[in-house]
Amino acid sequence: MTRTITPRLRTLVLLILAVAGALLAGAGPASAHAALTGSDPAQGVVVPKAPDQVSLTFSENVSLNSNSIRVLDPKGKRVDTAKPDNLSGTTYGVQLKTGLGKGTYTVAWQVVSADSHPVAGAYTFSVGAPSATVASVGDQEAGGGFVGWLYGFGRYMSYAGYIVLVGGAAFVLACWQRGSGVRALQRLVVGGWLTLTAATLWLLLLRGSYTTSGSVGDIFDLNLLGQVLQTKTGAALVSRLLLLAAAALFIAVLFGAYDKREEGAEKRDLTFGLAIGGTVVAAGLAASWAMAEHASTGLQPGIAMPVDVVHLLAVATWLGGLTALLVALYRAPADTPVGSAAVRRFSQVAFGSVLALVGTGVYQSWRQLGSWSAFTDTAYGQLLLVKIALVALLVGIASISRRWTGRLADTALTETGEETGRAAAGEETAKVSAGAETGKASAGEETVTASAATKQTEKERVKASAAAKEASGTARARDAGPGEEASAGKAAPGGDTDPERAAQLARQQTAKDLARQKRVRDADPNRFGLRRSVLAEAGVAVALLAVTTVLTQTEPGRTELDAKAAASSSSASSSSSSSSSSDSSSGALTLDMSFDTGGKDGKGVVRVDLDPATVGSNEMHVYVQRPNGRAFDIPEVKVAFTLDAKKIGPLPVAPDHITTGHWAANGVQIPMAGDWTVSVTVRTSDIDQVTVSKHAQIG
Repeated sequence: MTRTITPRLRTLVLLILAVAGALLAGAGPASAHAALTGSDPAQGVVVPKAPDQVSLTFSENVSLNSNSIRVLDPKGKRVDTAKPDNLSGTTYGVQLKTGLGKGTYTVAWQVVSADSHPVAGAYTFSVGAPSATVASVGDQEAGGGFVGWLYGFGRYMSYAGYIVLVGGAAFVLACWQRGSGVRALQRLVVGGWLTLTAATLWLLLLRGSYTTSGSVGDIFDLNLLGQVLQTKTGAALVSRLLLLAAAALFIAVLFGAYDKREEGAEKRDLTFGLAIGGTVVAAGLAASWAMAEHASTGLQPGIAMPVDVVHLLAVATWLGGLTALLVALYRAPADTPVGSAAVRRFSQVAFGSVLALVGTGVYQSWRQLGSWSAFTDTAYGQLLLVKIALVALLVGIASISRRWTGRLADTALTETGEETGRAAAGEETAKVSAGAETGKASAGEETVTASAATKQTEKERVKASAAAKEASGTARARDAGPGEEASAGKAAPGGDTDPERAAQLARQQTAKDLARQKRVRDADPNRFGLRRSVLAEAGVAVALLAVTTVLTQTEPGRTELDAKAAASSSSASSSSSSSSSSDSSSGALTLDMSFDTGGKDGKGVVRVDLDPATVGSNEMHVYVQRPNGRAFDIPEVKVAFTLDAKKIGPLPVAPDHITTGHWAANGVQIPMAGDWTVSVTVRTSDIDQVTVSKHAQIG
């Protein structure tokens, strides 16, 4: 049967992956882990006069507090006046004080991205001319330091607790129901629940300090805790705690009423009910991660979150079940060994989990990377390669475990056959023996009387000998010292037992029992080999979990590449602006603005070139690019010029479409010199459009 099913199964899996790849190939870009894609004033630019506000554009929506955006003058003093506000879409700004002098200003920002991770950075711009500054311009370390390490450790322990809790319970219900009465497995599953509960409370306390100051002293700040409870991550952690209360009830039934229930229809019904309830609770716990992290933001969150739940369930079923199997192989009592049937069932469950893991992992990798180059050009891609290598190694070791399982099953079948043969031979022997005994019965009756008399005499002689030995032993105990008395008789005169000696004998007996159980387990070479291979799997699984934890805190490759592209565009823009302000003979003006219309495939960068950027007639070119730098064709682009100081405008300009991602207009009239606002309206679909703007000195 295996030879006919396996090729069909492989064909079906390949077909599903091919269809999924075809469906996903045409999808647009995604993002997670917010990255700065634009700013006004731009990084490094020199503006003729101080702006009224500073605005920052991110790759996704972010959460702000009163210190999220800070603007510092050359002396390091804050010059922003109010809490940052959302200006439009993913653009956020802060108002500045009036009458700011010339010099270099520092913009420092720290926000929380939609996937729950803090991100930070800093840059400078200058008013009039660059100057020395005492403000720090280095990148801030968001989510780092000692508090960051504690938070990362809490995340690792929460994943580990979830895997052990869900996988251990699934192993008992699906593979080895007798394991519900094994104390080692009970301690394992309860330990997973305690670990996950403690880690969740730990993360809830650390969250406020982790996303703001990073100070140990702020861990127990109740004001920060109150702010955390109002966030998406705080709600997810509280939901996890509530679901853990339901998980506690599940564990109590599994290792209580379920273990005591006799085999039969009633226990099968209880097994079905526990399986349904446990799956719901496990999926809910997995959703507490999916609703607050990478899956909840960016491209296709409606698909990504269920996929993330399935991914976590598959990981827990595989690795947690593997841990439970390891405990059962090493710690199960000799009279309740885990059988080959249970190991074989787990092998089948693990195989299904690996298929689900690969399918969901392919989708998640595509969603977070977006290109083959991201595998090697980003930290996320490099960590993902390490994870893939560990998964491949784990599958390789698992194949060895499957071979040991097959040998163990073959041995069990052989032993069963031998026992059956011995039973049949025993029946024949019993029949022959019964006939012989019948023949001997008559002769035996005549001997009974004489034999009985002889036995009675023998019993009297044995009693006399026992009485003599007892009297001799009592005399020796009376003459012996205390230590010898305890050693020889194990009891003091009068029948009182020595507590210390009794405890010592109990420890010795326990050690003997454990040694005997170990000898029984190690006597079977197939079971011994299976234990070793499963132990190796568990070691690789620990490393895999560590890499996965780091991966969830790393900026996805797609976002990192988008941020690099935006940074290079910003650098080019600032260089053009600087050369324009320092060399009036060149005259050309270039402005880069990031946009996000909010719809599917709605992100990009628009560049406006105005030549010679003087009063009178000008030639204008508009270029629209995707975040990765490729030309981006969209339905409509409109430009408008406004001079607020003179209440002129907006003066609309509708450029003509030239080629892919390129529009142009000739004879654009600028009536007078001044600080003009250049606004660009970008429409990416029938309903999705946004207007972005920048200030520029023209004329």
